[in-house]
Amino acid sequence: MRWLPLFIFFVLAWIEISLFIQVAHVLGVLLTMLLVIFTSGIGISLVKNQGVKNVILMQEKLAHGESPAAEMVKSVSLILAGFLLLIPGFFTDFLGLLLLLPPVQKGLTLKLMPYLQVWRGSGTAPDNGYTVEGEYERKDTKRIGHDDHQDKDH
Repeated sequence: MRWLPLFIFFVLAWIEISLFIQVAHVLGVLLTMLLVIFTSGIGISLVKNQGVKNVILMQEKLAHGESPAAEMVKSVSLILAGFLLLIPGFFTDFLGLLLLLPPVQKGLTLKLMPYLQVWRGSGTAPDNGYTVEGEYERKDTKRIGHDDHQDKDH
């Protein structure tokens, strides 16, 4: 399990290099490089546009008091897609573009929604039914910046 990320990295590099060689053999090196740059630019543009729309939709749901959990999952999908599209290569571009497709995002949302819990409020966590009661006593009566003399003057 410890070697899995390293193994995935090498397999990904092997796939990318193999695809570069195959495409460069057919199209030529210059056209292949231009194609990689073009696909990355188009992908980043798509991620940016979808991201802005997703943020607006999330704000609307929050304004109506609805849960934005699905939009949050979609945002994670967009961030991951943007990362994959930034990495030069055809395979990572393909995976990134795949994450931009609505059916893939919907499937990802359905898989991850049971694990998400979204709450709104004053910054406190939702009540899970577990309350801890107790007493405390302040041992240090002097606070920083306050003297007993100043409190008596006012």
